[in-house]
Amino acid sequence: MQTVLVFAGHDPSGGAGIQADIEAIGYCGCHATTIITAHTVQNTHGVRRFVPADALLIEEQARVVLDDIPIQAIKIGMVGTTAALEAIHSVLIDYPMVPVIFDPVLAGGAGAALSDDDVTDAILHRLLPRVFLVTPNSIEARQLAQHEELADCARTLLATGCQHVLIKGSHEATADVIHTLYSATAQPLSFRSERLPQVYHGSGCTFTASIAAFIAQGIELRAAITQAQSYTLATLRQAYRLSNGQWLPRRSLLTDD
Repeated sequence: MQTVLVFAGHDPSGGAGIQADIEAIGYCGCHATTIITAHTVQNTHGVRRFVPADALLIEEQARVVLDDIPIQAIKIGMVGTTAALEAIHSVLIDYPMVPVIFDPVLAGGAGAALSDDDVTDAILHRLLPRVFLVTPNSIEARQLAQHEELADCARTLLATGCQHVLIKGSHEATADVIHTLYSATAQPLSFRSERLPQVYHGSGCTFTASIAAFIAQGIELRAAITQAQSYTLATLRQAYRLSNGQWLPRRSLLTDD
């Protein structure tokens, strides 16, 4: 079975973070090995604070897994601190042939910070040059690239050395949700889906984790995004609510539609 190594934070509500990654990767046909980068104090209403994991522990756990299990893709979510980022970077240098899919989680769905102030610079100069695909939402893209126009953001992110940028459009004021893939050697490509009425907790994790699972199975990037988009939309159509907070994607779908 193809395996994805995941670096991500832990969300005690079970809606986002490492649990979302495990569920999505498993449903999409792969095994998830997991490294927790931070513990968060959050629920379906928002994030209160986070506590970073020990950077040496992050590196040791990743290396002991990689020494044992063949890994077909690496998915990175919440990094949290520069120390954690450097630990991940030190691992990536030794596995340059494994595609890295990075979802730059800088804040929770309600806007609370999930990274230190100095992480942005380290992402741009240390992590992105090692990345196959980065999947910021439009807010994160503007924060990282410091441009208003999303095409300009994509060009800045590609200039760091990452191969592809997929800017997720759920936060934009458009009738449909439009995700746009930018690559250094191809024209931008848009992926459109209907905009659903609810506010969801963990939809971005679900989308990027499922892309990573499909890439791990050797599926070409555009097809992987298309399949991941269809899967994520299905999880949102079947989303459920445990309180009066945000809705949770049903990643283990009740049906195949």
